[in-house]
This record gives sequence, C-alpha cells and structure tokens, in this order.
Amino acid sequence: MNYVQWAFVALAGYTFVAPLMKVATSPGGIPSTVAALVANTVLVVGSIGVVLYSDLSVAEYATHPRMVYVLAAGVCLTVGILAYYQALSKGPVSVVVPVFGMFLVTSSLVSVLWLGDEVTVRKGLGIAFAVAAVYLTAGPRA
Repeated sequence: MNYVQWAFVALAGYTFVAPLMKVATSPGGIPSTVAALVANTVLVVGSIGVVLYSDLSVAEYATHPRMVYVLAAGVCLTVGILAYYQALSKGPVSVVVPVFGMFLVTSSLVSVLWLGDEVTVRKGLGIAFAVAAVYLTAGPRA
C-alpha cells in the first residue's frame, strides 16, 4: 500500500478512538489515565506483533543516532494522548476532537519551519480553512 492508503487505514481506525474513549471515561467510568494505559498496552502488543512478523531487530536500532527523535516523539505522544483522554473524559467529543485535530495544522506548520516542507497558496488556504472549521465546530456557542 502507498502512504495515502495507509493514511486512510489510520483514519478508519482513529475515527473510533474518541467515541470509544468518551464512553469508557465518562463520569462513573474508567479514569482516563487507566484507559490510556490499557489502550496503549494494546498498541504496544500490536507493535510487538508487527515487529516480530516483519522480522525486524529493535536492538539494532537502539543506538541509532535518530533514536533521540523517537524518544522525543514518545514524550510528546505521552503528553498528547494523556491530555486528549483527559479532555474526552470531561468534555463533548464534538468539541474535544476538532481542537485536538488541530495537531494536523500545527504539525504542518512545524514541518514547514523545521523540515523545510514547501509552502503553497493551496496549503495556506487549507490551514486557514482548518482553523475556521475548528472554530465553527468547537468555538464558543458551537
């Protein structure tokens, strides 16, 4: 599969994360940190399965010079997911998800500033529309 097909698979899977976590962590349910631990344990087990199936050696990459970026991404993922699940436990999915989804815009901006990705008028308009969409769906009196 190419990267766009993988992106659609990711979209299909991730579509259900927020609603499922909202039901699980709603008042009287499971604390968001416990839910995060269990859900991410499933992720770890799945990742181990894929690594084993692919016959990749994790140890081979443990000292790779770019491992620091993987570790930093892990820290960012931890903060992001724990905060996301906490937000879902306290607020409506229809507000939390669009605000969280702004990471698509902020990640694009970081990729332009840090990685040198190309900026085009079309991409700029897409970012502006994304910000407008989040405001319209999650802003005051949404």
